[in-house]
Amino acid sequence: MPQVDSPAIDLDVEEWVLGPSTNISNEFGRPILIKVFQVNCPGCFTHGIPEVLEIRTKFIDSPLLIWGLATAFEDFHLNNLENLKKLMDSGEVIGETLEVLCAKRLLNNNRLNYSIPFPVALDNVVPYHPSDYLLAAQNFIKKDFPQFDSFPVKNQKLISNQVMTYLKQKKFEAKTFEAYQLKGTPSTLLIDHKGILRGKWFGSGYGLEKEVEKLLSL
Repeated sequence: MPQVDSPAIDLDVEEWVLGPSTNISNEFGRPILIKVFQVNCPGCFTHGIPEVLEIRTKFIDSPLLIWGLATAFEDFHLNNLENLKKLMDSGEVIGETLEVLCAKRLLNNNRLNYSIPFPVALDNVVPYHPSDYLLAAQNFIKKDFPQFDSFPVKNQKLISNQVMTYLKQKKFEAKTFEAYQLKGTPSTLLIDHKGILRGKWFGSGYGLEKEVEKLLSL
């Protein structure tokens, strides 16, 4: 897993749906902002992507590259290539995104009232078949429960059982999402002009503009 202030790894993608095919290692010399989202993720379209559109407008004359990465860690029947292409081609949204944005009156004929003007790729989503479920559970707990060893034994057993049940029911994994150990969507990756990961956040509204300014000053 790439740590902040260590070299970023290339995105593992199925397809670039919008824009030219590229990757982090092809763009040394330019800083990169990557917004990770799901098609079926209302918050990605009410906050995550609009936040990046504001960044794009403010830094349009800078060397900053902005990419979108559509991923899937749930609702695999909705977070897929077909629905991503609909989104990119016409702004059509589906699922909970459709329901929430309709309720907020943020759509025109079930379509976004804004377009996505930067390159977008689909994460490489593959069947999940770990060779060792126990090791996979231990790694999962280490990532999501850093204070696990300090928990009461009763709580440790409960968490371990829940994680094992989750992993045995898990059918797919998104390679880039897993490689960067992201916690959800929307998430943001910031990579400097030397290919070093400088920031990784889950959510929106955490002063992204200032972080981009810092990135551009490196």
